[in-house]
Amino acid sequence: MENIVRHDYQINREARNGRNKHHSFVIWFTGLSGAGKSTIANLVEQELFNRNIHTYSLDGDNIRAGINKGLGFSESDRHENIRRIGEIARLFVDSGTIVIAAFITPLEKDRQMLRDIIGKDDLVEVFVNTPLDECERRDVKGMYKKARAGIIKDFTGISAPYENPQSPDIEIHTGNQSIESSVNQVMNSISERLQIIEPAGI
Repeated sequence: MENIVRHDYQINREARNGRNKHHSFVIWFTGLSGAGKSTIANLVEQELFNRNIHTYSLDGDNIRAGINKGLGFSESDRHENIRRIGEIARLFVDSGTIVIAAFITPLEKDRQMLRDIIGKDDLVEVFVNTPLDECERRDVKGMYKKARAGIIKDFTGISAPYENPQSPDIEIHTGNQSIESSVNQVMNSISERLQIIEPAGI
């Protein structure tokens, strides 16, 4: 952009990763509302935290209550919602932190945008693949019932599309596997990415 010059500081991501003794990246959970994204994401963060890994969680409802509170649920607003979250996640990665993100992220073009913003090597896409009928059965917030009744418009899976990821890094089937098994699957898949490293000189 015109009149904007990026400034690079002496303490960079590599130095922060070295201080933290692990690499930083984003674990992005996508799936229908009620699929179990936030539940699994929360437990994955607890597991990482217990291993002295620096983490931070970004969650859909929490973000919309703050920085994205002015956005609705039209396709353009959802796109902007994801774009902002992607930029925030990228900053956290630069800070040396592993980001745990749980967002429906229904469209492939938005998931591709995340790869472009964050970097495909720094993004672990976790598809929490739960059948729609199971998500509706779990509907503790009553959102699907309202969507079926037409009270909630543009609701993913009912009146708005969800495009299944074609090549996710991790695919979890919560309809036939336990939460514990799901968490272990994620942890096993990211173990090599953590790559505990010695502190880098500054």
